[in-house]
Amino acid sequence: MSLETLPAIARAAYTTFEPFHITAYFNPQLKSAGKDTGLDGHAWYFGSRAAPLGETSASVVAAAFYNFNPELIERVWPSAVAAGLDTITARRWELLDSVLADALGPLTTDPQLVKIGNRLRGLGDTAVFAGRTLSAAWHSSERPDAPHLALWHSIAVIREWRGDGHLAALVDAQLDPTEAVVFHEAVHPDPKARRVLGKRITQLTRQWSDDEWDAAARRLASRGLLTTTEAGETLTEQGVELDAHIEQRTDVLASSIWRGIDDAEELISSVRPYVKAVIDAGILPGTKKRTD
Repeated sequence: MSLETLPAIARAAYTTFEPFHITAYFNPQLKSAGKDTGLDGHAWYFGSRAAPLGETSASVVAAAFYNFNPELIERVWPSAVAAGLDTITARRWELLDSVLADALGPLTTDPQLVKIGNRLRGLGDTAVFAGRTLSAAWHSSERPDAPHLALWHSIAVIREWRGDGHLAALVDAQLDPTEAVVFHEAVHPDPKARRVLGKRITQLTRQWSDDEWDAAARRLASRGLLTTTEAGETLTEQGVELDAHIEQRTDVLASSIWRGIDDAEELISSVRPYVKAVIDAGILPGTKKRTD
C-alpha cells in the first residue's frame, strides 16, 4: 500500500466507524443513564468519555477535549468523579450492551464479529500512542468480552487516536479552542464539505458565550480566515484552504496506524454491516428506523 493511499484509508475508516462509535454518546437511553448516576448531560458525557483518564484534574480533561469551554469542564468533571468513574463506566457498558444488541439483533452472534473486533484491537496494540493521550487511556482501559462491545472498544481506540491527531492539526493551525469551534461552524462555500451543528447547538454543547464567540470570530477575521456579518461567519478563500489543510493533515496523522495492513480496505468494509444496522435502527440523530 502506498503512502499516498494511507490517508484515504484513514478517512474511510473514520467515516465508516463514526456512527458505531457515537452510539455511546447519542442514543435514546442516555437520559436514564443520567438519572441513574444523578448527572446532567454534560457531566455524563465527560464522565463516560473521559473515564479512562482516571481521577485527573479538570484542566487535563479540558486539554484532551480541546474545543469545550474549560469553565464547563471545571464545573461538571468534579460531579462525574464524585459519582464514581467506575460506576459511570459500568453504566456506559450496560447502556451500550442494550443499545447495540437491539440495533444489531442477530448480528450479535455473527462469528465474524469476534474476528473483526480482534483485528481492529490488533491495530491499537501496535499503535504508537506518543502525543495521543485520550486514545492511550482508552487502549489501557478494560475491554469487554461481549463481541459487540469489544468491537466498540476497538473502534473507540482508533477513533480517539485519530481525534488526538486532529487536535495536533488544530494546534499547528494556531486555532485556539474557541476559534476552532467558530472556524468549523462558519459557512463553507461547499455545503457538503463538512457536517456542522450550527451556532446555537454548538454554543449549547460547548458552552461558549456570545461575547467569546464574537471575539474569536474577530480574531479569525483579522487573520483573513473568515468574514463576519449580522447573518454569521463565512470562510474566506484563505479559510477554505486552511480548512482543507487541517483535514488533510488529520488524515495523514491518522494514517500510520494502517501501515502494513494490506487488507485495510476489506477490513474497514467488513465493519459496514454492523454500522448499517445501527443507522437503520434510527437511534442516532438524523436517522430513522427502517421498518422494511
